[in-house]
Amino acid sequence: MKNQTIPNKKIQKVRRDYNSWVATETLEDYALRFAPKSFRKWSEFQVANTAIGGTSFLALEAIGGSIAISYGFANSFWAILTVGIIIFLTSLPISYYASKYNIDMDLLTRGAGFGYIGSTITSLIYASFTFIFFALEAAIMAQALELYFHLPLYLGYLVCSIIIIPLVFFGITVINQLQIWTQPIWLSLMISPYIFILYKEPNALSNWFNFAGRSVSGAEFNPLLFGAAATVSFSLIPQIGEQVDYLRFLPDKQKNNQIKWWLAMILAGPGWIIIGVAKELGGAFLASIAVSHGVSFAKATQPIQMYLIGFTEIFDDPKIVLIIGTLFVIISQIKINVTNAYAGSLAWSNFFSRLTHNHPGRVVWLIFNVAIALVLMELNVFATLEAVLGLYSNVAIAWIGALVADLVINKPLGISPSYIEFKRAYLHNINPVGFGSMLIASAVSMAAFLGIFGSVAQAYCGFIALVLAFILAPIIAIITRGKYYIARENQYKKINLSDTVECCICNQKYEQEDMAYCPVYQGSICSLCCSLDSHCYDRCKETTTALTPITEKPLLTIARKIISSKFSPQLGLRVVKFLGIFLFISGLVALIFGVIYYLDISQYLGNNSQSLLITLVKLYLPLLLLIGIGSWWLVLTEESRNLALEELNSQNLQLEQEIKQRQEVENSLRQSKTKLKEQTQQLQQTLEELKQKETQLIQTEKMSSLGQLVGGVAHEINNPVSFIYGNLDFTSEYTKQLLTLVKLYQQHYPEPKVEIEEYIEEIDLEFLKEDLSKIISSMTVGATRIRQIVQSLRNFSRLDESELKTVDIHEGIDSTLLILNNRLKSQSNSSAIEVIKNYAQLPFINCYPGQLNQVLINIINNSIDSINEYNQKPTSLNIQDYSGIIQIRTKVLEHNWVEISIADNGIGIKPEIINKLFDPFFTTKPIGKGTGLGLSVSYQIIVEKHQGKLFCISTPNNGVEFIIQIPIKQ
Repeated sequence: MKNQTIPNKKIQKVRRDYNSWVATETLEDYALRFAPKSFRKWSEFQVANTAIGGTSFLALEAIGGSIAISYGFANSFWAILTVGIIIFLTSLPISYYASKYNIDMDLLTRGAGFGYIGSTITSLIYASFTFIFFALEAAIMAQALELYFHLPLYLGYLVCSIIIIPLVFFGITVINQLQIWTQPIWLSLMISPYIFILYKEPNALSNWFNFAGRSVSGAEFNPLLFGAAATVSFSLIPQIGEQVDYLRFLPDKQKNNQIKWWLAMILAGPGWIIIGVAKELGGAFLASIAVSHGVSFAKATQPIQMYLIGFTEIFDDPKIVLIIGTLFVIISQIKINVTNAYAGSLAWSNFFSRLTHNHPGRVVWLIFNVAIALVLMELNVFATLEAVLGLYSNVAIAWIGALVADLVINKPLGISPSYIEFKRAYLHNINPVGFGSMLIASAVSMAAFLGIFGSVAQAYCGFIALVLAFILAPIIAIITRGKYYIARENQYKKINLSDTVECCICNQKYEQEDMAYCPVYQGSICSLCCSLDSHCYDRCKETTTALTPITEKPLLTIARKIISSKFSPQLGLRVVKFLGIFLFISGLVALIFGVIYYLDISQYLGNNSQSLLITLVKLYLPLLLLIGIGSWWLVLTEESRNLALEELNSQNLQLEQEIKQRQEVENSLRQSKTKLKEQTQQLQQTLEELKQKETQLIQTEKMSSLGQLVGGVAHEINNPVSFIYGNLDFTSEYTKQLLTLVKLYQQHYPEPKVEIEEYIEEIDLEFLKEDLSKIISSMTVGATRIRQIVQSLRNFSRLDESELKTVDIHEGIDSTLLILNNRLKSQSNSSAIEVIKNYAQLPFINCYPGQLNQVLINIINNSIDSINEYNQKPTSLNIQDYSGIIQIRTKVLEHNWVEISIADNGIGIKPEIINKLFDPFFTTKPIGKGTGLGLSVSYQIIVEKHQGKLFCISTPNNGVEFIIQIPIKQ
């Protein structure tokens, strides 16, 4: 739309919740909607079979029989055949577009020249078709029940109506199964009477060819009677709507199913009339047979009477004939009336959703449609079959003619859009192309039907309606330049969304084809929510800033011209609205009175019809007064409602603005609070980290000081120990030499002086010689041990080294074990702890050796504590039976990593504690025996410093295994 502007005012969005009947698509069958791919789960055959099942209606036989009796063979035969060809040709484009776009008859009519509100009239026409034929079919079934069960007709009508409701309650899901199971029985029972009649009565066809019925021309052809018969047969033209209601569930046409798709579309769409023509001709044939068997003209039009004659040729027993005939009628009528009731529920849903902006559910309108049909049956509509169908067909033909003209002329020529747009958001309310041509053609054909234009026009009024509508549609489209098809551009046609889109009103997700963008609610809206909205007044389609409906703008213009400037335009608007409502209701009542007079009174009262006509007029005049009062009340009520809505919307917008401001303030406070909370958490985290760092620094400083102390002590001890160790060899050599010298003296001076003898005896020279070598040997062992300890202390003193170095990791492990050797020895309350070393051939490791030694001493210390704690448990085994073991294993891993495993058989760790094991300050030791920092610092040294891994495997009472994994090179 050119220069489109959307009003700044926004309507308060209120979520719409549908009742369970509407929300459950198994019941709703996407009434008022595009049928989505997710719901179209049936094959081409199943959909076609369900649609073809609707052709079972015996009203076809009744119409054929009625036409044959009224107009004779030739007129009825050619009328049925001609109209059948026309219906096939008009049904083909309707079926194609409905199957392609997966929409029902009403949605198709909207987008094919009638507009959003304009198609309301066609919905009413279509709904009328469904309840008229529902009444006819149920009346036929009630006649069969009366014949077999002797059930009064008024009760039979009720029974035949009620039993249909539960079958249609669950929509196509149940109807599909019903048609599949009943199709073989119906076909066999329908065809078999014809076969047996032709076999047993060879003259049956010739009798039919010469059948005259009540025709004034006998069995011969008469153009006027042919036209009258065709008008009655034309009443079947809206049946394509019922076929389309099923065809919309066809799967998408693709390369792999093109043939099946086209076959299903043609057979179940326009193909229905092939069966329909056969059944109409069959009804004419059976009616002639029934009359030849003595059945009266009045009863010969009843299908039960027709098929009883046919079944008589098959079975000799009258009881079996009656049973089979009744069964056939019941099956046939149930098959068609589920279709009539289903289609009617869709039509009424479309009709009332636009008038009331409310949709209680398809099931509600199902019951409503059946109730109207029940009333018609109680009014004995079957008795006036020809008149009812002849009157109705004029409007139905005009509708179909205008619709088909748009599909086969306007769209191919580019006068109308090439696609079908059915959503309210993009359609004008009234499109004069289809709606105008239908009204003109209906009015002219109705006038012709009433005989205003003479007998010839009266006979051919159906053809007049069809041709006139078909010609007017493209003419009006050219005159208007097609500008009433699309009110504004559909944004979703520019994009292709594979996912569903959420409706901003009902919050349900639907496929792209069912969605529109609503600038008033500023979001995507589904077609149903858009249809039911009563607050927007279609402001998305026009430039307006008021809450006044856009349809009132032309009314205001008319009001200003009609009403003098002395009166307010608002009063003029009221008068125009009043006249519109008054004329519509009064005209509708006048039409009802006229139909009643035409169908009933004029046929039976003859000369008294004039007096009763005066009586009807007298009844009509007081009704006009009541209609006037009611019309004015409706105008004032609507005006009050609009004012109330305007005030409510204004208050809602003001309230929304206040809420928005408060929400902004609240959001600011919330953001400030959140920001403050985040800053507090960040500060707490920083403090916690500082605390940890401080503790780590203290621990590191302590270990560094300890390392310096150990290194200093080792250095101080190392000098005298080296001096002692280095002189032990000389001492041993000198001692040996002195002892050899003493031995030589004893040999050469065997008798020393007394003083020497006494001293030798005093010092026990022999013992001294023997023990001196032992002392020197012990001193050597002790000095060696001291040197080893000093070396271990020097290795351990690397704790204060902060540079990466390449070391032998086994030396660090051995040094740690040497330092902890005292804790590994047997104690008063525990036995010695055995250390099992399983070293692999490891390369030199690039690491921080001092910090790695710290990790080793922490873990081995914990293993020693775990073993000691296990020894101290009251339930533990005896010391002689339990021996603590620490296993240290090293190996090379893939990708140049090494692994150090330190496992013990101590008390183990509970599963709930393992996750906290490396947390700072977490300890299971008593107060004063642990700080909870050893493993935390170890974890940081391995993971953060060496980019390695440290984890623990343990089960209670089964020991602990700590695994260290670090890369060979940092």
